[in-house]
Amino acid sequence: MGGRVFLVFLAFCVWLTLPGAETQDSRGCARWCPQDSSCVNATACRCNPGFSSFSEIITTPMETCDDINECATLSKVSCGKFSDCWNTEGSYDCVCSPGYEPVSGAKTFKNESENTCQDVDECSSGQHQCDSSTVCFNTVGSYSCRCRPGWKPRHGIPNNQKDTVCEDMTFSTWTPPPGVHSQTLSRFFDKVQDLGRDYKPGLANNTIQSILQALDELLEVPGDLETLPRLQQHCVASHLLDGLEDVLRGLSKNLSNGLLNFSYPAGTELSLEVQKQVDRSVTLRQNQAVMQLDWNQAQKSGDPGPSVVGLVSIPGMGKLLAEAPLVLEPEKQMLLHETHQGLLQDGSPILLSDVISAFLSNNDTQNLSSPVTFTFSHREEDPVLTVITYMGLSVSLLCLLLAALTFLLCKAIQNTSTSLHLQLSLCLFLAHLLFLVAIDQTGHKVLCSIIAGTLHYLYLATLTWMLLEALYLFLTARNLTVVNYSSINRFMKKLMFPVGYGVPAVTVAISAASRPHLYGTPSRCWLQPEKGFIWGFLGPVCAIFSVNLVLFLVTLWILKNRLSSLNSEVSTLRNTRMLAFKATAQLFILGCTWCLGILQVGPAARVMAYLFTIINSLQGVFIFLVYCLLSQQVREQYGKWSKGIRKLKTESEMHTLSSSAKADTSKPSTVN
Repeated sequence: MGGRVFLVFLAFCVWLTLPGAETQDSRGCARWCPQDSSCVNATACRCNPGFSSFSEIITTPMETCDDINECATLSKVSCGKFSDCWNTEGSYDCVCSPGYEPVSGAKTFKNESENTCQDVDECSSGQHQCDSSTVCFNTVGSYSCRCRPGWKPRHGIPNNQKDTVCEDMTFSTWTPPPGVHSQTLSRFFDKVQDLGRDYKPGLANNTIQSILQALDELLEVPGDLETLPRLQQHCVASHLLDGLEDVLRGLSKNLSNGLLNFSYPAGTELSLEVQKQVDRSVTLRQNQAVMQLDWNQAQKSGDPGPSVVGLVSIPGMGKLLAEAPLVLEPEKQMLLHETHQGLLQDGSPILLSDVISAFLSNNDTQNLSSPVTFTFSHREEDPVLTVITYMGLSVSLLCLLLAALTFLLCKAIQNTSTSLHLQLSLCLFLAHLLFLVAIDQTGHKVLCSIIAGTLHYLYLATLTWMLLEALYLFLTARNLTVVNYSSINRFMKKLMFPVGYGVPAVTVAISAASRPHLYGTPSRCWLQPEKGFIWGFLGPVCAIFSVNLVLFLVTLWILKNRLSSLNSEVSTLRNTRMLAFKATAQLFILGCTWCLGILQVGPAARVMAYLFTIINSLQGVFIFLVYCLLSQQVREQYGKWSKGIRKLKTESEMHTLSSSAKADTSKPSTVN
C-alpha cells in the first residue's frame, strides 16, 4: 500500500514539473480535472451529474468519472408500465417496450408521468413477419402467425408462433387410394408430395402447371394402370378427380386476380378465373364444355379471400372410366330409360365427350341459390364424316361388285394378276358391307365381339392382298424382258392363297386367344385401344405400307431404267408406262391411305380425318377405275357385252313384233 501511494505521489510531482503544467487557470480552478467533471477550486474537482468517481471530491488527476447506470435494478428511475429504461452516457431514456408505442408520438421520455405507451397492432400496420401461408393475429404487446385454413405447421414447428412455417394440407392428404398397387401411380404421387414440400404461396401458378403436367403425362402413358381390374381403374379415376379439385381449389386462392388458361400435349386443359366478390356472371369455356354461373355462387359465406371458379378438361381420364356404370337418382334413371329405351336396353353407357371437372371456392354445392349450367359437345360424332363414310362406301360397294363380276366373267383378261384383283375386291367388298350394317351393333356384347373380330380379319386380308399385288407388280417389272412369265405365275399361285388368307387368320387367332375381351368397344364393334390391343391392326398396316413403299421405289427404279433403254417398240413402251401407273396407284390408293388414320393427331387431326375418310371410302371406286375402266381389254370386253345386250334386245323386240303379227293373221275376219 505504501509503494502504491509513493507511485501516485511521484506521478503528481512529475506532472507538476512538466513544462506548461499549470495547476490552476485564471479563475483559480484546477486544470487537471478529469473528463466528465467540473472544477470546485484550485485543488479539487467534482464529477458531472450522471457520473461518479471513487470519492465525491477529486483531488488527484488519476481519478476518473464513470457513467452511472440509472437503469440498474437498484435505480430509483421508474419509466412506468409497458416501457423500458435505456441507459445513455451520463443520463437515461425511457422507451416503450417492443409491441408498444407512445400515444404522444415522442420516441423517448424521462419518467413515469410522461408514459403514454399503448399496444401496437402489428397485423394491421404491416409490422409483422407472417408469410402468405399464415394469418397474423395481434396479441397484447406482440403478435402470432397461425396457419391458414387448409394448412398445417411443418413437423417440429409449433403453430401460433412468430416463426410458424406452414404447409398445404391438400398435398399431404392426396396420396394413392388404399388397396391399389401401381408403380406408375406411385411415381405420380411422389411428384405431388415433392411439389408439396417445396411449395410456397408465391409459386402457386408454377405448382398448378407442374401438377397438371404430371397428370397429363400419367394419363398419356398409364403403364400398369391399364392392367388393373376395371373397378380399381374407376376408383383411381374418382380419386384423381377428387384430389385434383381439392388441390386446385386451395392453390388458386394464392393466384392474382384474372383469367388463366393452361393446356398440355395429351389434351389436358385448365381454365380458371380468380376475382374478388363481384355481382356478375362468369363463363368458362373448353373445347368440349362450357360452364356458366353467378359469381355469388362461387364464394362460401364468411370465407375471406378471392373467389375461384375453375374448369378442367381431362380427355385421358376416359381410359380409366371405360365401362363405368351410369349412376343417377332413381327418378332420373327412370326418365332416361323412358326417353332412350332403345339405346339403353342392353348396352353400357358410352363416353362421348372429354371428362370435365369443375370446382369453386365454395365446396358446398348441394344447395345453390341459382343454377350452374354445363354445355357439353360430343368429341366423336361428326355428321359430315358420317355422311361421307356412308355415301363413299355405298358407291364403293357398287364398284367392287362390278369389278368382281368383271374379273370373273371377262375371259380375255383372266390371269394371275386378275386373280389378285378379284380376291382384293371380294375381301374389301365384304369388309365394307359388314362395316356399314354392323359396326354400331353394340347392344349384344358377344355379337359385337364377333363382328369386331370378323372386321379385323377382313381388313387384314385386304391389306395382305394389297401386299401381294405390290409383290406381283415388282416381279413383273423385274422380269419385263422375259417373254415367258410362267415361273412368276407358278410362284404367285402357290403363294397367294396361303398368304392372303392364312396370315390374317393367324394374326386374328393370336389376338383373340390372348385378349378376347378387347374385341368390341362401348361405341363401336372394333378393337379397343387399351393395353396396345389396337396395334394388332395398326402393326400390320405399318408393316405392309413400309414393304409396299420399298417395292414401289424399286419398281419405279426398274421401270425408269427400262424406259430409258427402250427402242421404238410402241407396245412395249405402252406396257411399261401402264406398269408405272399401276405402281403409283398401288402405293397412293391401296396403301398410303391407311397411314392417314395413324396421322390423326395434333392440329392436323381433323384434316387427316377427312382425307382418310374420303379416300378410304372410295377405295372400291379406285380399284374399278384402275383395273377395269383403264384397261383396254376390259373396255373392249365391255363393248362386246354392250353389243350383245343390244343385239339380244333387238332380237327380243323383233320376236315380240313377229309374234304379234302372227296373232293378228290368225284371227277370223268378221263380216258386217
